[in-house]
Amino acid sequence: MPRMLPWVLVCACVLGTAGAWWWAQGARNAAERAPVAVVVGDPVTGPTAMPTRRIEEPSRTALAFDSRREFETTPDLFVYAQQLALQARAGDADAWWMLSRVHDYCAGFAGNPAGYARDTRAIAALDVANAATMAAARERVSARCARFMPEDGLSSRSVREARLQGAKAGSLAAEAALLADGEPMSDDPAYRGELVARVTASGDPQAFLALSRAMGLTASGAEAELGAVSGTWLSEVAWQIAACRLGLDCRPQGNLMTAYCAHGGICSRDPSLDFPAFVLDAGVPRQGVENLNDMVDSLLSGRRAIQ
Repeated sequence: MPRMLPWVLVCACVLGTAGAWWWAQGARNAAERAPVAVVVGDPVTGPTAMPTRRIEEPSRTALAFDSRREFETTPDLFVYAQQLALQARAGDADAWWMLSRVHDYCAGFAGNPAGYARDTRAIAALDVANAATMAAARERVSARCARFMPEDGLSSRSVREARLQGAKAGSLAAEAALLADGEPMSDDPAYRGELVARVTASGDPQAFLALSRAMGLTASGAEAELGAVSGTWLSEVAWQIAACRLGLDCRPQGNLMTAYCAHGGICSRDPSLDFPAFVLDAGVPRQGVENLNDMVDSLLSGRRAIQ
């Protein structure tokens, strides 16, 4: 992989690995898994983005779970999505946000599981650097997303709908992601700067990650509005590393690194590196490291702890 880092602008955010793979279609033998009922839509009027099929409803005790930690650790994102859907329909704003992350993470696989597996085998057979690492990352995605099917409708549309519902319900991360997607919740001239201030003060690693895509080169020229840590590709990385320091899953085989590698082909040459170490290894110039650390420190100095 070239020792350069503009790739961050192309593949930033697990919660933002949109691309043509979202639109892949296919079929899968229904006997391989139980029917599903993944719900995305208005929590009052019901689902709007995908069909529902009944499965065993998670027990009430299953609802008392840490949704953010579960996203990092659960081996079965399908069951996790069922729990999130129940919480989201009960008005849990963060559940909507985390449901959007599941859809983003699994959409490439769910659209065409057989095709995804074929591509993974083809990548593994390539005699090129990082082919084995990328194949391993895709295998992790396949294993965790295994029970999703094309008819579950995981797509860019379902990601957006979940984010919109989350933002309406009060999720700061979902609101930040909509801004990064170019669909801010308000057209007020002061809104973007005010949202950046709220995210900075929140100390919420998910919100930092979601906002990072809006703080890179797309923010160039708006530094007076968005703050000093904006307008360059290094700014975008700074927001992501700040998210890592606040507790985001940035482990070598965690969600962020897996999504970069599996969905964007951005894989570390050293599988033992976590995200901050990977960034430095991938090509931040020596003179930029101090600048990057200063930006991260400035972001963290203005935050309050999120429990």
